[in-house]
Amino acid sequence: MTLERTPFDTLLIANRGEIACRVIRTARRLGLKTVAVYSDADAQALHVRQADQAVRLGPAPARESYLAIERIIEAAKRTGAEAIHPGYGFLSENRHFVTALEQAGICFVGPPASAIAAMGDKSAAKGRMADAGVPLVPGYHGDDQSPARLAEEAEKIGYPVMLKASAGGGGKGMRVVENAAAFQAALESCRRESQAAFGDDRMLIEKYLVQPRHVEVQVFCDRYGNAVYFFERDCSVQRRHQKVIEEAPAPGMTPALRHAMGDAAVRAALAIGYVGAGTVEFLLDASGERDDAFYFMEMNTRLQVEHPVTEMITGQDLVEWQLRVAMGEALPCTQDELAIQGHSFEARLYAEDPAQDFLPATGTLERFHLDLDGSGLTLDQVRLDSGVEQGDRVSMHYDPMLAKLIVHGVDRSAALATLNRALAALDVAGVVTNRGFLQKLASHPAFKRAELDTRFIERYETTLFAPPAPSDEDIAEGALFALHLLEQNPGSSPWARRDGFRLNAPACVRIALALPDATDTGVNADSSPGSGACMHTVTATRTHPTASWQLALGERRFEGELNALTGNAVALTLDGVRRRRHVSREGDILTLTAETGETRLHWQRLDSQHHTSQEAESSLTAPMHGTVVALLVAPGEQVEKGMPLMVMEAMKMEHTLNAPGDGSVEQFRYAAGDTVGQGDVLLDFVLTETEA
Repeated sequence: MTLERTPFDTLLIANRGEIACRVIRTARRLGLKTVAVYSDADAQALHVRQADQAVRLGPAPARESYLAIERIIEAAKRTGAEAIHPGYGFLSENRHFVTALEQAGICFVGPPASAIAAMGDKSAAKGRMADAGVPLVPGYHGDDQSPARLAEEAEKIGYPVMLKASAGGGGKGMRVVENAAAFQAALESCRRESQAAFGDDRMLIEKYLVQPRHVEVQVFCDRYGNAVYFFERDCSVQRRHQKVIEEAPAPGMTPALRHAMGDAAVRAALAIGYVGAGTVEFLLDASGERDDAFYFMEMNTRLQVEHPVTEMITGQDLVEWQLRVAMGEALPCTQDELAIQGHSFEARLYAEDPAQDFLPATGTLERFHLDLDGSGLTLDQVRLDSGVEQGDRVSMHYDPMLAKLIVHGVDRSAALATLNRALAALDVAGVVTNRGFLQKLASHPAFKRAELDTRFIERYETTLFAPPAPSDEDIAEGALFALHLLEQNPGSSPWARRDGFRLNAPACVRIALALPDATDTGVNADSSPGSGACMHTVTATRTHPTASWQLALGERRFEGELNALTGNAVALTLDGVRRRRHVSREGDILTLTAETGETRLHWQRLDSQHHTSQEAESSLTAPMHGTVVALLVAPGEQVEKGMPLMVMEAMKMEHTLNAPGDGSVEQFRYAAGDTVGQGDVLLDFVLTETEA
């Protein structure tokens, strides 16, 4: 066999963030020169700082920068880049981009345009897979895209159904529709998202399996007809159809089922003349009726976000495989040479607020660090793939994923224990993240038992989203941290000191602590210990500035002290029991993180605070930076509490703002298409007299 080698020495990465940094790392190890591209919003981004060269593409909007094909090709020509790696998202599955590169004589690190076209149109792909003998979920993938026809097909399939963007992926343009009454609104929303994300609003409909697992198979093909599969990943734990925690191998897989799914994935790839890395996604029936029933869902013609878990269990660098195959080399290994070694998890760290329906967050990362020394973890056990560093700004313009925390263990139990330790060792502050939510997921009893399906988060919503009841020790530790904050830079004058100093008397401070999301968080100077189910008052005294604090919490008494360690870690000691925690403060919210989870507490100093009642808001403010998509009611129209008023789009997802009570919109302050900033007043709302 003659190898058609096309080596290159300069690689441009047509992407940003974590994946750009990840590709740069392997490319440099292979001796390649790297070129980054960036928008105005990313001028100081980590991937720009890491590359050998960087070229500006344009303004922040992706369509004017990362989606601008001609600008990317021009950047490659200017820097002498003979090859382009697309990462994932943006242009990674755009056949027009691949064709343009071929015409420009630039190597695309990925499959040919024909393979992308074959799988990019998900409706046509279903037919190809049926011909290849790959099992399919019942659905409609036809050309008639009229709303009436789509609604008719949904009725034939039977609710619930899944609406999916024909040209999409990554959860964009996807909705579960439970009944016919909700179909039209869901269709319009999916089409808007799909058009904005992919420039294509065609839809397909599939039967929504009530209890499916999302299991995908990593495949690799070269130019010479060789193909292998790298076993499977379980990606069932999702929110908004986007993956949150992935693992490899999938729990409960028998050798026969693993071979059947792997063989089907290879057949799917070979049926379209595939080259490079791809992922064939399947739905695996988790209802218990059939353990071996799996159905083709889609094929992603690119590297997946979760590819590191496959690397961890196989010892292979998939980006290196991509680059070698793009250079014309044959696959480095045969199927028989690939083997599973241990177990791996990946947890996606997002800038978002799980308590606010995963609302994307923006801001500056005041701290971003993985405390390996303090946690006792090693680089063999844990890896942090990130596109940001401490001090970086998280903007509204792109996907809110900050990093991926990947761990490995000898088996699933060991890997899960390592994941919990690694999440506790992740010191992040300045931007709201889902780190605490990931800890709840990773420590959930059902997750530990591998009772997985795509509705896991929905099924355990009550326990996953309910704020944990803090123990007395948690409250006491929160008080110690609050006292530590009060002691910072007290000044030389006794009148400026904030440590409870009093002439001829022990230092005494009273602090109230409560769950941030609790309804009973009101505290005042007359509160007594134990008043209110959610509020706790701690009285702290000590006889000397260097002595331990004596803490009184109701009937409990503690002797406590705090010692600062490296970074944001502290040692909190209560009655001789010392625990290491990461602590942070954002406004009046304290966050204490340990391996057992994250404790967030609202705090106030009772003996020096003034409190006033708050009036109900009669306006709605933007919860994030974004764009107004649609106004759903007319000014003056009477609405009921919870009714949708307007739709915003940010970070490629739509968010609906609902009425805070019965009443009417007096006026909208923005129109569809306007850009708004976080905190901007969007509309004036008049509550009815019974609500006011």
